[in-house]
Amino acid sequence: MSSLTSAPVAEVLEELFADAARTQNAFLKRMAQRPPATDEPSGSRPGDSREFFAMAKDVHLAVSRQTGTLLYILARSRRARTIVEFGTSFGVSTICLAAALKDNNGDILIGTEFEPGKVAGARRVIATAGLADLVEIREGDALETLARDLPDSIDLVFLDGAKNMYLDVLRLLEPRLAADALVVADNASRSDGYLTHVRSSGAYLSTGADNDVEISLKDAASA
Repeated sequence: MSSLTSAPVAEVLEELFADAARTQNAFLKRMAQRPPATDEPSGSRPGDSREFFAMAKDVHLAVSRQTGTLLYILARSRRARTIVEFGTSFGVSTICLAAALKDNNGDILIGTEFEPGKVAGARRVIATAGLADLVEIREGDALETLARDLPDSIDLVFLDGAKNMYLDVLRLLEPRLAADALVVADNASRSDGYLTHVRSSGAYLSTGADNDVEISLKDAASA
């Protein structure tokens, strides 16, 4: 039995998925009652969208069960030992990836999250899942937190933060991507320029899954 489907990981994930459903439904109701925004720049960074992040600070912006299982399978199949995650939220995807890292006898998952309350919450549930020794969560703007002290070689990257930052974050990490590294992006169709880069740059073999997850394999020749 894998760490993903056994205690304590499976029990923690069940609680998190329930929290995600509850908080997302409440958030959607609040947003439906809110007048349309007219003054927020379309290309704004997290630090420029304080109102949205304040409204969503208690919302579990979690991956689906299907995507969580996919992340575990990809990390296990790649035998990933080093993982970087952009957009931790309350830690669902982090736990799925860290469970794979544990079963791979891997080294470290470095995650980054802009909202301080979510960082604290993620650290708590990761510890409860028994995975704290494999995970480091950094607080702040990913273009700053991921600009230093990273593994020399990164086996897998998961992108699930602000969609307009996907390409910038990937470009920041590209010099450290291992040969045949995997880059996985949730809701990739909402990220302008990202799909063009991974599908047309010649640096990746890339394809989309039915749940709007883009999976890209780094071309070893371009590593």
